[in-house]
Amino acid sequence: MRAVVAERHGGPEVLTETDHPDPRPGPGGLLVRLAAAGINYKDLYEREGRAAPRAPFVPGSEGAGTVLATGTGVTGFRPGDRVAWCAAPASYAELVAVPARAAVRVPDDVSDTDAAASMLQGLTAHYLTTSTYRAAEGETALVHSAAGGLGQHLVRLLVRRGARVIGTVSAPGKVVAAEAAGAHHVIVRGGDPGELSRRVLDHTGGRGADVVYDGIGKDTFEAGLAALRPRGMFVLVGAASGPVPPFDPQSLAPRGSLFLTRPTLVDHATDPDELTARADDVFRWLREGVLKTVIGGRYGFDRAAAAHADLQSGTTTGKLLLQPGH
Repeated sequence: MRAVVAERHGGPEVLTETDHPDPRPGPGGLLVRLAAAGINYKDLYEREGRAAPRAPFVPGSEGAGTVLATGTGVTGFRPGDRVAWCAAPASYAELVAVPARAAVRVPDDVSDTDAAASMLQGLTAHYLTTSTYRAAEGETALVHSAAGGLGQHLVRLLVRRGARVIGTVSAPGKVVAAEAAGAHHVIVRGGDPGELSRRVLDHTGGRGADVVYDGIGKDTFEAGLAALRPRGMFVLVGAASGPVPPFDPQSLAPRGSLFLTRPTLVDHATDPDELTARADDVFRWLREGVLKTVIGGRYGFDRAAAAHADLQSGTTTGKLLLQPGH
């Protein structure tokens, strides 16, 4: 089969398309022919060696496709089923070995590309807005990278709950995408963190946001804390700009008895029943138009390096997909 391989840790240039041995479905596993793989910041971190398997390796963990074979002990899936996943290593490949407990069935009225584009970010937006912090009507949420795939999902779900959303984007050209998702105010981030927090306070009459969703990390962490109301919740979702520097939890007290959490999808979808229930909601929201998949780019395996470079540049909007033969 053809696959994308990171021959070593480093920049996007380490990714190459090459022949790779076919995987086999082990006990409790599925062998799936890939239709599309999602490209995520997690893949970039692994490629760089921040959170990495040993090189060489096939990156990727999210995708959708059709079951070709099942391993021993598998129930609930059979060849021909369309499935999607967000926790199967080596997903940048024509054939992917997917643990059955990590797979969900894709409804007939949801396309493979929509399923691949919505698994990680859709499920993440689901647990962030239902389990991590359930925003109430009239509350204010600050959503960083509101034009990105996860950001747009968060904006839509928060607005659906009746929250007022302040979104941030990295460039003026992304304002329209954040507004289209429903953001009430959009701030173009600059180099002054103090200006960002001041603008949030201005939009909230000096009160501050009830919750901050931050997938950027180092560059926005301090500004987000300063933008919260007393007893507000800071949700650290990722580290696109780099990890947050060492932080003293004691400093949360004089800032207003703030809450700080770093949740992950793994701890909110380990149980297959919980995963299926969350995925069912996401697929239903897609059908109803509550969520919309915005595909920011489609890349063939031979352009995987370009896809990583584009995502890392901060110039993309929506979800990037890797598709064999595209």
